[in-house]
Amino acid sequence: MSEKPHFEAYNAPAGGWGAAKATAKAMREQSVVVKGSQALLKMNHADGFKCPSCAWPNSEHEKKLEFCENGAKALAVEATRKRVTREFFARYSVAELMAQSDYWLEEQGRLTEPMRYDSSTDHYVPVSWQDAFQLIGAELSALASPNEAEFYTSGRTSNEAAFLYSVFAREFGTNNFPDCSNMCHESTSRGLPMSIGIGKGTVVLGDFEKAEAIFIIGQNPGTNSPRMMTQLVHARKRKAPIVAVNPMPERALIRFTEPQDVVEMATFSSTPISSEFVHIKIGGDVAFLKGMMKVMFARQDAGENVLDENFIQHHTNGFAALKADIEATQWEDILEVSGISEEQIRRCANIYIASNATIICYGMGVTQQQQGARVIQQIANLLLLRGNFGKPGAGICPVRGHSNVQGDRTMGIDELPTDAFLDRLQEVFGFNPPRAHGHHVVQSVKAMIDGTAKVFVSMGGNFIHAIPDTPLGYEAMSRLNLTVGIATKLNRGHVVHGRQALILPVIARSEIDMQATGPQFVTIEDSMSNVTASRGVMDPPSPDVRSEVEIICRMAMATLPGSVVPWESYIADYNLIRDRIADVYQAQFHDFNARIQQPGGFHLSTPPRERKWTTDSGRANFLVFEGVHENDAISDREMLRLSTVRSHDQYNTTIYSYSDRYRGVYDGRMVLFMNEADMHERNIAAQALVALETIANDDVFRRVEGLTVYPFEMPRGCVAGYFPELNALLPLDHKDEISATPAAKSIPVRVVA
Repeated sequence: MSEKPHFEAYNAPAGGWGAAKATAKAMREQSVVVKGSQALLKMNHADGFKCPSCAWPNSEHEKKLEFCENGAKALAVEATRKRVTREFFARYSVAELMAQSDYWLEEQGRLTEPMRYDSSTDHYVPVSWQDAFQLIGAELSALASPNEAEFYTSGRTSNEAAFLYSVFAREFGTNNFPDCSNMCHESTSRGLPMSIGIGKGTVVLGDFEKAEAIFIIGQNPGTNSPRMMTQLVHARKRKAPIVAVNPMPERALIRFTEPQDVVEMATFSSTPISSEFVHIKIGGDVAFLKGMMKVMFARQDAGENVLDENFIQHHTNGFAALKADIEATQWEDILEVSGISEEQIRRCANIYIASNATIICYGMGVTQQQQGARVIQQIANLLLLRGNFGKPGAGICPVRGHSNVQGDRTMGIDELPTDAFLDRLQEVFGFNPPRAHGHHVVQSVKAMIDGTAKVFVSMGGNFIHAIPDTPLGYEAMSRLNLTVGIATKLNRGHVVHGRQALILPVIARSEIDMQATGPQFVTIEDSMSNVTASRGVMDPPSPDVRSEVEIICRMAMATLPGSVVPWESYIADYNLIRDRIADVYQAQFHDFNARIQQPGGFHLSTPPRERKWTTDSGRANFLVFEGVHENDAISDREMLRLSTVRSHDQYNTTIYSYSDRYRGVYDGRMVLFMNEADMHERNIAAQALVALETIANDDVFRRVEGLTVYPFEMPRGCVAGYFPELNALLPLDHKDEISATPAAKSIPVRVVA
């Protein structure tokens, strides 16, 4: 990587030949052109494996090519010929590995055998699987309380592994389940049930074919869920309006060339996507939504038939309180906080009113705010006003990130389990699970900081670089008795470790999982509640890697010698795991093993699709948000609001390259996207080097230096930069008040020359 990034505007459509070239390049760089290309033909197919990247559903009518550019990159780094061996660890000390970049660490290739940290040499050294499990069992058994252990889960973990992981930790005695959902869509999981009774989306893929309007709020599908672009392209071709609401104009929401459209590819043409781009200020979403509702109430009061009064009367509570709040909200405040003109808000309201079936999609631009859960409730309010639940082409669509993050929550990875779930677990397995609530991510980091956490087990992921307050996390992690990283590749979490540390290599989802009864398959729940099978097709990188299921079972066997759970039988036959899932979740997963054999799997019911509401009141609830502002009390005149974002060549913490071609950034990631007027006001020239400092009401000094300023179409008062590099600026307590999701999309900062 060069010392300083360079910039070159990208004016071509998203997708198209640029995506095709990037896919081919990724395969070449990992030396898997033939192997990877063959595997791609099996990705997201009934006889193949689910993409390890995003959670967007498969097409309802299966296509020959069911992958996108970023899915292909994810596969390429899984299928890579590069290997991390014992010789590699003998060559590099942990201190030397710590000095390398995250990109360099992951580029070394696949892990091939279990390794143990040797403090006397500062190297990882080989360890047998048996000794590794004995160490885990000994350290967990030695804890003064089971609550001194933290069991982290990545959203790539399969349903079967997540279920067993939750059973293991609960039989051990804790509900400490920090997981990646805590850092992304937890605002959905905790905020949406208050509105409609369920913390999941209510649409299926076929609804996009029937929607008369689509709103996309705080989401960049061209990078984070590119297969979604197929639905958006088809919607625009049939003239359905698409309203994009975002502080940053995103290339894929401007123009997109569908790589599988032969005509568009051959003619170098494209489809314009957004019919309306709402260039909103960071933190202005509630103001925008309230403005739309204000227009709707005014027109209804003037005699127009704008609201679905029959739906409101028979299916909702709280309408009068919502109306009073919206009418009391002043246009002056709406316009100031949103940064949007009244004229544009009225245009968007007109689009919504004219549509008889509307889908509202949203992403982490909404969920990672201080009021993320309440913003989601206002989205639900807007949909409820026109009865946009329980009819074709309508509903709410939280676009999840990792491919099974939703399934993991369904399978019990939840620090706040219900009594009904715990009762059922006790009936099925015969042990009494703990009833006290456990730790989410922020609480687990705090437990590490104050010394009450002693052991950290990570089922995938790169926890240390996903969390806020990175330097504090580094220090806290180093004080743990034991850290266990279960992973396919090397990452920062393996070089920031406890006094003792293990790296346990795992079979990837794209690889054959051979057990005593033959090759096994696992299941995944996508972001639209479809449960499908995933069957690996490639050989594992070495004979000494193990499946997620086996690693969990053997950890349990080493930790709980008197367990009432038949762990060893689950290693041999994953059908037995699915039988127990069916026993615990009888309503949703009955006949699991039979139903999963159906082409396309099966869909988990979402009551709002049938206009059934599993809230306390038995109705959907209009929920009031008082005011329109963020809830931090900062009055610094120099304050800007920072949103951390991902580059196009990135998925979560995995960096595929140092470029972000859709935004015109090349060979660097230490970049600050900034409004030109804000730059001029501060006498900052284009490509000047600056630092960012957090403005916070605590005693912690947070600063990141060496950022190159890039003039970009940001709203006044708003800046953006890359995650995870800027996580050091995000205070641990700067979070959504309902869900505790870190507010990475709205961090108060100042620019320092």
